[in-house]
Amino acid sequence: MTTPRTDPYEVPGRPCSIAAALQVVGDRWSLLAIREIMFGNHRFRQIAKNTGAPTDRLSARLKSLVADGILERRPLSDEPRHDGYYLTEAGRDLLGVIRELLRWGDRWLTTSPPMKLRHHDHDFTPRAICAHCGEPVAQGEVQAEVTAEGWSLKGPVAGSPGQA
Repeated sequence: MTTPRTDPYEVPGRPCSIAAALQVVGDRWSLLAIREIMFGNHRFRQIAKNTGAPTDRLSARLKSLVADGILERRPLSDEPRHDGYYLTEAGRDLLGVIRELLRWGDRWLTTSPPMKLRHHDHDFTPRAICAHCGEPVAQGEVQAEVTAEGWSLKGPVAGSPGQA
């Protein structure tokens, strides 16, 4: 299944891919369910227990994530009579988002990180590298360029079509 595309001009407010993404995964239970599935927990009961989500709400979120092409349901490898939840390519692509939320939460919100990421035999520290030129990217070296018609970084451009 392909993840449905959203016209950024149909998202309320500024046309923005962040707003479009948050319409799909911007809910606490959605991101926590994705986290659990990334950890290899594919059964509904495991996901519910490890997220603390109310089962009715979790069921609705999982159904929505399947409909949006982030997850797929397929038979469990050790129990083929039952389905589990698995990440699609679009779902696996959220790994960087989850990793950055973990890093940010460790730095700013928790007294002691309750988990750490490991790469081979050492702690994992992510580093941004530009895929185009191969250079490391330092904070402040990336600028936004607005391509949405009728918008600037400050907001709607007065007098543009569709703007008041």
